[in-house]
Amino acid sequence: MEGASFGAGRAGAALDPVSFARRPQTLLRIASWVFSIAVFGPIVNEGYVNADSDPELRCVFNGNAGACRFGVALGLGAFLACAAFLLLDVHFQQISSVRDRRRAVLLDLGFSGLWSFLWFVGFCFLTNQWQRTAPGPGTTQAGDAARAAIAFSFFSILSWAALTVKALQRFRLGTDMSLFATEQLGAGAGQTYPGYPVGSGVEGTETYQSPPFTETLDTSPKGYQVPAY
Repeated sequence: MEGASFGAGRAGAALDPVSFARRPQTLLRIASWVFSIAVFGPIVNEGYVNADSDPELRCVFNGNAGACRFGVALGLGAFLACAAFLLLDVHFQQISSVRDRRRAVLLDLGFSGLWSFLWFVGFCFLTNQWQRTAPGPGTTQAGDAARAAIAFSFFSILSWAALTVKALQRFRLGTDMSLFATEQLGAGAGQTYPGYPVGSGVEGTETYQSPPFTETLDTSPKGYQVPAY
């Protein structure tokens, strides 16, 4: 993890494109983005076939239209989410608010965990429907597309689970309050606090000074008389 504030350094610091591209989180997002295309792309292009006796197009996964719709929706959602979170990672360094950084990390953590679970459900669903699909000319023609969607659904489980772990590590890392020029958890932004006064070397007229001992010593206290001997 770089830095000490939810995986990033001081707010406003310049972004190094080479270091950003080599980050495991960036590579995982790109891989998840590619996997999502490999899931919904084959289903949209070749996932609907027709039987010899029926000209109507049906989903290659056992004729279950819900399986094709679920695979397309899951892949499109992952495609858009990867692009959005990748842009968020680029601008994350510029976020100066601790609360906003925390919300961004929690959003990444929650979405990645949810999509990992949905990919697992989608993989099991598509695999089950493909196993029940009766062989035929249509299924033979679209078999490669169906198997590709199933395979990349499995790969997506791994990539999104890894993204969930990375987001959890960033959340546990927490934040170093000294990295922020403006703090929004307590005092308002721009509020300054007075420092400890430093003396100028010249005492003011209102500065309290104790009178010298020789001036306060009274050799004849009032009410007391020296006895005569």
